[in-house]
Amino acid sequence: MGKLGISLSEVRVVLDDEDAIISAVNSLRKKYDYVFTTGGIGPTHDDITTECIAKAFGVEAKVDHDALEKMESFLDGKELTEPLLKMLRIPKGGELIYSPATKAPGYKIDNVFVMAGIPKIMQGMLEGMYDYLEAGDVVDSRSFDIMRGESFFAEELTSIQEQYSDVSVGSYPFSRNGVYGATIVLRSTQKSSLDSCEKQIQELIAKF
Repeated sequence: MGKLGISLSEVRVVLDDEDAIISAVNSLRKKYDYVFTTGGIGPTHDDITTECIAKAFGVEAKVDHDALEKMESFLDGKELTEPLLKMLRIPKGGELIYSPATKAPGYKIDNVFVMAGIPKIMQGMLEGMYDYLEAGDVVDSRSFDIMRGESFFAEELTSIQEQYSDVSVGSYPFSRNGVYGATIVLRSTQKSSLDSCEKQIQELIAKF
């Protein structure tokens, strides 16, 4: 998303629970320009995302004619089972979005984009959504590992962040083979500020 200038503001993990999904969708779609969901559009009993999205928008979900034609062509006479038909159900007003990795579609409805949970399929669907997204300033991201616990450099990192209001400076701790460290991630739309901030981060890392 950073390459499109779209910043990630919030991530939620929601249970396979109808009320929880509907509540999350309605809350987030009013709060943000775009909402992206992954998972829950497969063929099993616990794949309930589409029905919940439909209820969130107050519409019905039905088997989409175009999606059905594509699936029938792919099956070439083989049985079109109920589980397969379930994956072709789309809320009224939804627009189909496909991934090269599958014949079962994702879709968008208003500002909500609904994708499969399998990473390869999801990535293909995401690329199919680009035409619907309004690009902003491209966000560049750079990351660096520092092999010390955060307490060793926290004050200096805070000082660096205070110098660059247009750069997001994040610290994410880890432990590797018993050694504590952190990954420092810089994000910004301003290359000159990012370059300058990176220089200070490199100087900080060199101290250890």
